[in-house]
Amino acid sequence: MTIRNLLASAALAVLAMPAAADVKVGMITTLSGGGAGLGIDTRDGFMLAIDQAGRDDVEVVIEDDQRKPDVAVQLADRMIQSDKVDVLTGIVWSNLAMAVVPSATAQGKVYLSTNAAPAQLAGRGCNPSYFAVSYQNDNLHEGAGAYATNEGFENTFIMAPNYPAGKDSLNGFKRFYEGELAGEIYTQLGQTDYAAEIAQIRASGADSVFFFLPGGMGISFLKQYADSGVDLPLVGPAFSFDQGILQAVGEAAMGVKNTSTWSKDLDNEANAAFVEAFEAEYDRLPSIYAAQGYDTANLLLSAMDAADISDAEAFRAALKAADFASVRGDFEFAANNHPVQDVYVREVIKEGDIFTNKIVGTAIEDRSNAYVDDCSM
Repeated sequence: MTIRNLLASAALAVLAMPAAADVKVGMITTLSGGGAGLGIDTRDGFMLAIDQAGRDDVEVVIEDDQRKPDVAVQLADRMIQSDKVDVLTGIVWSNLAMAVVPSATAQGKVYLSTNAAPAQLAGRGCNPSYFAVSYQNDNLHEGAGAYATNEGFENTFIMAPNYPAGKDSLNGFKRFYEGELAGEIYTQLGQTDYAAEIAQIRASGADSVFFFLPGGMGISFLKQYADSGVDLPLVGPAFSFDQGILQAVGEAAMGVKNTSTWSKDLDNEANAAFVEAFEAEYDRLPSIYAAQGYDTANLLLSAMDAADISDAEAFRAALKAADFASVRGDFEFAANNHPVQDVYVREVIKEGDIFTNKIVGTAIEDRSNAYVDDCSM
């Protein structure tokens, strides 16, 4: 059964029999505007896992946050108070997560993060009901810092948007980078014109550039950088080189190194099956957002098999056990409910007409996160 047919059947079932499913999930994600591709991949990866499992004890309510914190808060309040969801998930952007997660967990709801994992929620703001299934925001950028150091870069210019994930990004890079900084700037969230920043890079004396610009921001920067004639090596996290961005940027991204906790060529059975199923269902390659959505759904299903959602302590323990086959291979949570995992180095390549990534190395092995000791759980 296709996802479309599955959702249609579910809607008819609700009309005929209004009894609630065993677990009701509220997915708030970005389905419109410049970041829509990220939320669509998140949704599609999550729903693929639900569809594959053939479960009738999960109901998923999906809404578009429009990348606006106030909209996300309104949706979360409605889902908790009116829809009576048990679990929330799906938020892509860290500023939206900061607006939603503390309130949701304070109301006793489980939040499973498919992407956003800000430092504030990993340290003193950790919560037994909050699980970052993706990473801790700093992780991929820490990998980029380690890679830049190993490559011998000594004067890197670094740049990210001015919001929680952007600050985590540059902090993470600097934590593992041993060289000097030619410049450090924060851009506006959603910015599309980078002429001024590229001029600063050109004049900085840098020997390399690290940037974190997800979604449409990354597309704009990469195209403008390629047209500028500045010829410095670029390094970035997977978010700036996901499948949607690569097809839009094209040749300008070829050969660029980026860091990720997942790649379509990771050699494990669960990942091979996921990539094949995703491409068959949606006629495109999955991104890291889709992979994380898929893992999040399978984590939830594994917990449902081990405990009843009505027993909050047992259900949290079942989530913490992470007894599922992750597309990233071995998967476990650190004490603050964030993954312990490898960070890989990938290179942008072309397979036929499709731009994609291949793993060329490992930046950091078994990385937890910098905030775990600040968490009192």
